[in-house]
Amino acid sequence: MKIGIIGLPQAGKKTLFQTLTGTELREQGGSPKPVPGTADIRDQRFDRLVAMYNPVKETRARLDLVLLPKIEKETISKGDIFKDISDVDAICHVIRAFEDDAIYHESGSVDPLRDAEMVNSELLMHDQIFVEKRIERLEIQLKKIRDDKQVKELALLQRMLAHLEEESPLRLMELDDDEDLMIRSYPFITTKELILAFNVAEDQLADNSILEGVEAMCSKEKVEAMLVSAQVESEIAQLDSDEEKEEFMHDLGIEEPALEVLTKLCLRALGRISFFTVGPEEVHQWLVRLNSPAPVAAGAIHSDLQRGFIRAEVMKYDELIEHGSEAELKKLGKMYLQGKDYIVVDGDILNIRFKV
Repeated sequence: MKIGIIGLPQAGKKTLFQTLTGTELREQGGSPKPVPGTADIRDQRFDRLVAMYNPVKETRARLDLVLLPKIEKETISKGDIFKDISDVDAICHVIRAFEDDAIYHESGSVDPLRDAEMVNSELLMHDQIFVEKRIERLEIQLKKIRDDKQVKELALLQRMLAHLEEESPLRLMELDDDEDLMIRSYPFITTKELILAFNVAEDQLADNSILEGVEAMCSKEKVEAMLVSAQVESEIAQLDSDEEKEEFMHDLGIEEPALEVLTKLCLRALGRISFFTVGPEEVHQWLVRLNSPAPVAAGAIHSDLQRGFIRAEVMKYDELIEHGSEAELKKLGKMYLQGKDYIVVDGDILNIRFKV
């Protein structure tokens, strides 16, 4: 489960990556390479559970991130950037929206909507070129010998090409299981979920005009978008205490840290939800696929729990916060016993009963 961070030169993606992962980056000599990192998922529910249980150990869920080389003429012409992007599960495109005369922009001016469309066009073009070349190969092979599997693949690729020629990403195409399996090994990029992170100046954080400008495109192309000030987030991360961070954000009118918003969008893009296990020994946040049954969630904790699953005791986060304790939930009959068919909901607090 890996998020690739991409962007044009001077967009602020390195600052954002460093803030998310706590990684101090050094200048690379020679050809730039992807830089891996991990980021704690910021979730206020986890913080409240830690405050309630005061555990010996607290374990946040984490995201794997990779900072990819900047998108510029050289990396586009070599094609390596596209191979790097094809290796991730979802893409976060950091787009410069701040003005600063001291920081150049290769196009000569700051225009976030133009830059978003330009990079989208490059990603679409990559997939279109790949499909065209694959179609050519299949047509040559089918002239020599007919293969039913290749006939089906050719028909699918021709549909995909028509879709891409309409400047529509492949993630909008409906594929059945056989079709999905047919193309799974191919290095398509526009099949991946996309998040646009517009990197703004401090005084732009309350201005939603950029998001309003891309609203129609995001809705049409199944894209998430958000505002983030990488510089402000970097300054917040350097503060020593949570109290200082909260005061700083309050002064700027920031209700929810941008990094928390970003990790939420990443989870949504990857089709993941959070559930929790709690107690005086540990509060732990876990990730599982959307619509997972309780035994699969148990398996995220340990394979023995899935193999020997009997039932799950489920508390609802909102009810626990409202009533203040497990004891109170038991009195009210709000400690729910669920079997193997129960579908875990985002925010559930689980206690797995099992026998191996």
